[in-house]
Amino acid sequence: MEQQEDRRAQAREFARRAQRRGALAARRARISSARLRRGGRGYLRRVLRVPGRIRSALARRWRRSLQFRTVFITLVLACASIFGVGIYLSNQIANSLFQERLTQAEVQTRQSVTQVQETFDGAQVSDQQGVLKLVNDTLATLEARESGTPRQYVFLAVPNQDQPRNQWVDSRASYLRTENDIPQSLRQAVEGSQRSEQFWESIPLTVDNTIHPAIAVGNKVTFGGTVYELYLLYDIQSAQETLDEMQNVLWFGGVFLLLLIGAIVWIVTRSLVSPVSHAAAVSEKLAAGQLEERMAVEGEDEVARLAKSFNHMATSLQEQINQLAALSQMQQRFVSDVSHELRTPLTTVRMAAEVLYDAREQFDPVNKRSAELLYNQVERFQALLNDLLEISRFDAGAARLDVEPQDIVAVVRAVIETAAPIAVSCGSEVRLYTRAGSIVVDMDARRIERVLRNLLLNALEHGEGKPVEIFVAANADAVGVSVRDHGIGMSPSEAARVFDRFWRADPARARKTGGSGLGLSIATEDVKLHNGWLQAWGRRREGSCFRLTLPLHAGGTIVESPVALDPGGALPLVRGATRDVVVGTTALLNAGPPSASPPSADVPREFGGRTP
Repeated sequence: MEQQEDRRAQAREFARRAQRRGALAARRARISSARLRRGGRGYLRRVLRVPGRIRSALARRWRRSLQFRTVFITLVLACASIFGVGIYLSNQIANSLFQERLTQAEVQTRQSVTQVQETFDGAQVSDQQGVLKLVNDTLATLEARESGTPRQYVFLAVPNQDQPRNQWVDSRASYLRTENDIPQSLRQAVEGSQRSEQFWESIPLTVDNTIHPAIAVGNKVTFGGTVYELYLLYDIQSAQETLDEMQNVLWFGGVFLLLLIGAIVWIVTRSLVSPVSHAAAVSEKLAAGQLEERMAVEGEDEVARLAKSFNHMATSLQEQINQLAALSQMQQRFVSDVSHELRTPLTTVRMAAEVLYDAREQFDPVNKRSAELLYNQVERFQALLNDLLEISRFDAGAARLDVEPQDIVAVVRAVIETAAPIAVSCGSEVRLYTRAGSIVVDMDARRIERVLRNLLLNALEHGEGKPVEIFVAANADAVGVSVRDHGIGMSPSEAARVFDRFWRADPARARKTGGSGLGLSIATEDVKLHNGWLQAWGRRREGSCFRLTLPLHAGGTIVESPVALDPGGALPLVRGATRDVVVGTTALLNAGPPSASPPSADVPREFGGRTP
């Protein structure tokens, strides 16, 4: 009993192990199958992407290569021409061969039928065996199996004859031929014809389990008072083989001619396109500043004259550019030298003006007013001189950034506080809208503060006492600050020139407002050093908007601006980490730092932007 229990236990253990091994094998099979399916799908996706890549490569080649387009179009036209000419020649050759064999068959048939009829008419036999032998021998002479055009016959009695029918001669045909080989239309034509008429039709003929083209020619003959149909079948397979060989020659010749045309066109177009490509490469180098590049001149043809003209143009441009560069350097040096030279006498004049200004209360009204004007103009002259010195540093390439992580929102608020007295004197309210209390940017805080101060002061000066709005937002790549006023505004043409040096919208207007005319030019240079954007928008009597966009990190690039440039555009918010938070803060300039509070109902809650 114990041995039986042990055997049962061993059997159960063996069954459990077998079951586990089976389950493990099934699991491995499922895993392998899943891997194969995933691999197959991946391979199929890669295979299906190949035609798309080929189409993209061909389309890119088509757009960028004049030689490729010329060769391709020439090959397409040549292929169409060769195809059309080949089909025409093939049809003409086929018709000629068929007409030749048909004429030959008709002539031979007419001669053979005449001989057969003469033999039947002169026969003098009366017994059945003699009749059968005569008919068989006569019909056997019609066959021509070894000739270039094999010939066979089908001999049939015309049905439903009025005259008594000779029962000694029945239907006859060559080996493997039957009356089914004759088309019914041809039989009807022969049955309803006169004795001397002859009809033909092109038929398919089965020979050794293959279909050969053939011609069936039918006539009527009489024997012993009975009318018979005599058909001669001409196998024209040899003509078909000749036609196939000619067609192969035509197609191979067409392909060779097409390749030859392609090679010729490629060589010709390469000789013409290569100078153009060389000229394009040289022009790109000239545009990149390599003014000494020239085209190679070979021969005296049109391409050589083009190269000479191009080189002459490049030499002229190089001389003019060098002259302009020299003049620009002289101008920059002159501005820099004059600015430095004026600092010493200006300092002396400024000290004297300050003394007179401090003692103005002791002067009579006329001298007092003169002292005030002198002091103000000296201050203005000092600001202009400082701007000129800053511009000269930009022109000389001596300006350098002192980049540090800074909170641009804090910089904006500091600028608002600094401009508070001017805002009070202009009667304007400054409103700050931001989605985050702090936005850290890698920047030179001194230069960005100068840019923002310039934009805000311009907005207050031209805002006609209306509110000035500042929007601050950031996305994954950049931070944007827009300064919007609702004052006199400017036209699109004026907005395009607003960053030019010393430019004014009204050149005839006296300079009673504004600074030196270099503030926005300096701001543009400061923003360029940060690899950022400074853009302007304006519309008459609707105000203007200036947008500053900076990359969040030094050396970064800007894909799109987080704030809108055109206030009229209904652009959505650029969603970011704080995409569900929209905070508006209003700051009265005489009330200290702005506090976080929801925006009023009459202030837009959405602002966004895109690349220019």
